[in-house]
This record gives sequence, structure tokens and C-alpha cells, in this order.
Amino acid sequence: MRNWLVLAGTLVSAVLLVRPAIAEPVVWGIQAEQLEYRLGEGSDILAWDADAFIGKDELRVVWRSEAEYALDSDNFETLENQFRLQTPISDFFDAVVGVRFDNPEGPNRTYGVLGLHGLAPQWFEVDLDLFLSEYPSARFEVEYEGLITNRLILVPSIEVDVPLDDDPATGRGAYGPTIEIGARLSYDVIDRLFSPYIGVHWERTFGESANLARAEGEDTSAVYVVAGFRMIF
Repeated sequence: MRNWLVLAGTLVSAVLLVRPAIAEPVVWGIQAEQLEYRLGEGSDILAWDADAFIGKDELRVVWRSEAEYALDSDNFETLENQFRLQTPISDFFDAVVGVRFDNPEGPNRTYGVLGLHGLAPQWFEVDLDLFLSEYPSARFEVEYEGLITNRLILVPSIEVDVPLDDDPATGRGAYGPTIEIGARLSYDVIDRLFSPYIGVHWERTFGESANLARAEGEDTSAVYVVAGFRMIF
């Protein structure tokens, strides 16, 4: 009898431990950090940076899309889609693994993705990704939400993209980084669900990547005034 009581107690304990994992709901969402029009000296650009996810706290499937569409040439300067698996490795950071597909107007590229995503001290949102292929590269992104009031928010950001090998077909030279720096002032119309913003965006290419751009008669730097909105649902 005692053995049966011990077995019953073990089973009950196991059920109680497993039940929260079973009962944990599947959640999903869509978030667009940037949906904007960029007005500059050269071509005006439509740009977006958005992702969608589905899963649980322990494992989520994420689709991320980033693009820049040049209005004067009527084509994509960049178009990038990533499909990621994301799982927590600490209270503030997730590990990321996945695949990235690039298909601008030119040669297509496919990469494996390894990365970290999370919140650094002082609540800086950080993305660090390594893209693995015949033409590897690394990317580091930092963004910070500075509250001016409960609804008025200034969001400075910086992104550094470093090719680790030559890829002349896409205008990228080994260790010739592209740096993008922006500042966007948004106003939360509906909590954090819908926030129109205005701001500035600056980007510049350096090193061998800049040399390849000059050889093609392209500018190596650009400044834009931007207007757009952020949304979450």
C-alpha cells in the first residue's frame, strides 16, 4: 500500500510540474519598428523593419523583414527576410538560430543565422547576428527608447553591418562596414499600439565597400528626413 501511495504522490507531483508547461498558451504578435518614407537628396525611399512571431516563452518562431525600396528606380535596394527560432538563455537575452534570404535587384543570397537578442544594462535593446555563407557578415544593432513624456518618445539607433569577405556582385568589400544612425521622435496615439514619428536617418559606407560604390558611380553616404509610424498588435 505504501508503495502505491508513493507512486501516486510521484505522479501527482509530476502532473503539477508539467501542467504549467502544457497550459502555457501559444501567443503571437506583429511589430513594425519602422514603416517610413525617407526624403533625401537622391532617391526617396520607402523602408520597413518589421517582425511577426508565434510560440511560447521558451521557444518562438520569428519572421523578420527589412527592406529599402527606391522610388526613382522603382526597385529594391535591399530586401531581406529571416526565419528564426528564438529561445531564452538568461533573464534578458534570447539565443537566435535561423536562415536569411536576400533578394534585391541582383544576385540572391542565402545565409545561416546565429545571434543574440535582448536588453543590455540601462535598457538598451541589442541585436548581434552572424550571417554564415560563402559571403559571411556580422551585424550589430542598438536601440534605446528615451521617454520625454509618457507618450512622447525619442528613439536613437545605430546599426553596423560588416562584410567578412568580398562580394563584388552586391557591392560589399571585406571589412568595409556600412553604418546607419537614426533618431526618431514618436507620439503614442493608442498606448504603444500606434505611434507616428518624424526623424532623421544617416548612413555611410566605408573601406572597400565604399570603393566599390564609387566605381559604380554611387554615393557612399546619405542623409534623410523620415516620417512614418510604429505599430504593435
